Amino acid sequence: MGTVEGIDRPTKTARKLRNRATPAERMLWRRLNGRKLGVRFNRQMPVGPFVCDFMCRSEMLIVELDGHSHDVRTEADDLRQRFIESRGFRVLRFSNAEVLGNVDGVIEGIAFALKKGPPPAPPASGRGEDT
Repeated sequence: MGTVEGIDRPTKTARKLRNRATPAERMLWRRLNGRKLGVRFNRQMPVGPFVCDFMCRSEMLIVELDGHSHDVRTEADDLRQRFIESRGFRVLRFSNAEVLGNVDGVIEGIAFALKKGPPPAPPASGRGEDT
């Protein structure tokens, strides 16, 4: 029952990805897990048809780790990022090499983004305020 027309549902795919985490994902997860930055992160969370590496719902922040395959999939990654941002999320991207070589710097970047908070909600009328 987990598939539609032979395609895994995002939650099933997310579970598989959590079980097959890369060394960089495992390293970063150890630093994000347990509210170590003061907010809750989840791993491999679906957003529409896409599965994001790390998500902080309360701050509407997604952290994506890019491996070598992302070097040749720039168009697909751009489309994916635009979709996720259209749902109100901010997206931070780091390479696996950045995490493995400078996890403290990556954590600083994430902490800085968390201090900035989520993007402001648009006014109820959908237009800017008149001043």
